[in-house]
Amino acid sequence: VPNLQGPRYISPAPNGGFVVSEECGDVKVFTSSRKLLCSLSSKYGHRFGNPAGVCVDVEGSILVADEQRRTVHLFPEHGSPVCLVSTGLRRPVGMSCSTFGHLFVADAGENCVKVFKYRVRPP
Repeated sequence: VPNLQGPRYISPAPNGGFVVSEECGDVKVFTSSRKLLCSLSSKYGHRFGNPAGVCVDVEGSILVADEQRRTVHLFPEHGSPVCLVSTGLRRPVGMSCSTFGHLFVADAGENCVKVFKYRVRPP
């Protein structure tokens, strides 16, 4: 996949595609055939500081750690972005989410992994 602006982190997506964070301040979503599907900043009108870790949950939502803004946002397939974590992170970098709604964030500023629980849809 050419023409990325400082690719940093990558995560597979449920549809066979993948998500890539870029140093330039964007996150791009690609199809299984490696075609650009969208840019999250364009699709959602969201401004990233320095996007780092990315992952995709079981619902197909994309989660992005913003190293500069010290936040984690969830970008649902439909609807508006949701800030999941707005405090308690010093330098969020790598990220992963489980099928049980757990979010694991590597916080390089505190040399630890922080675990959060979230639910997109009501039970």
